[in-house]
Amino acid sequence: MRLLVTGGAGFIGANFVHQTVADRPEVGVVVLDALTYAGNRASLDSIADRIEFVRGDVADQELVDRLVGGVDAVVHFAAESHNDNSLAQPFPFVQTNIVGTFALLEAVRRHDVRYHHISTDEVYGDLDAHEPPFTPNTPYNPSSPYSASKASSDLLVRAWVRSFGVRATISNCSNNYGPYQHVEKFIPRQITNLIDGVRPRLYGAGHQVRDWIHVHDHNRAVWTILEHGRIGQTYLIGANDELDNKSVIELILAEFGRDADDFDHVTDRPGHDQRYAIDASLLRTELGWEPRFADFRAGLSATIRWYREHEDWWRPNKAVTESTYLTAGEKVL
Repeated sequence: MRLLVTGGAGFIGANFVHQTVADRPEVGVVVLDALTYAGNRASLDSIADRIEFVRGDVADQELVDRLVGGVDAVVHFAAESHNDNSLAQPFPFVQTNIVGTFALLEAVRRHDVRYHHISTDEVYGDLDAHEPPFTPNTPYNPSSPYSASKASSDLLVRAWVRSFGVRATISNCSNNYGPYQHVEKFIPRQITNLIDGVRPRLYGAGHQVRDWIHVHDHNRAVWTILEHGRIGQTYLIGANDELDNKSVIELILAEFGRDADDFDHVTDRPGHDQRYAIDASLLRTELGWEPRFADFRAGLSATIRWYREHEDWWRPNKAVTESTYLTAGEKVL
């Protein structure tokens, strides 16, 4: 089997490539990544001799068609995914997330290649404290240019399945954490700040609730869907680990032996979604998937250990990331 992984140098994609190489040595992996700021070639250095790497834009239709024509399946991770960036510059999100998905769908249609589309629970908007979790039938209600562009890409996939018979599945996943996540993201930012002796920073009061899943569990679910999922079906991936952001920071602080209130509140993000929650029962009952990192605290401890041990990986991006937050007007309250 030959597999094309788009965005394979990004956070979730790189972990997926590592897991595939380790667990499925019979699979030939081709990685397509544009190596924007969120893609890091160093994330694949240790397995560089076991994969084929192509630097390129997922919206490049000629390149995408050539690559898709040489594989048996595509897993599409490539995306612009940082909400703050989408508020400042929405166009790259339209180009990568919508036009890039279109290019892939047209290629898999021409070559009759199996396609799996990676998406996010943010397409559903947010929930009140007592509302039931998202299901595959929850109406889309995106809040940011990022989530709107991902919702648009999901709808393209559904249309190509129905109109053209493309052999595709979709997964919408909750918030991931784990190795190789860019330091702009919530958990790595707090961890690397503490490693540097800087107080963590929390948007607003920190009451936003997220359903956390370790990236390795997410990627195991992707393989399960790729091999056994029903064509045209959307599967939600989550570990039933709802925690508000303030509680997550307190857990990180505890791992560093710091007081629970040793952090700063900063100005909140415009339109910040308040709660995400996933109903992953279809994935569990139909396909038999279960998370292995069922204990968030254990997964968080392992993640902190990884960032302590891989400072050479995240250090080059840290100063630039913090400068970007300051330029955007982040202020301590």
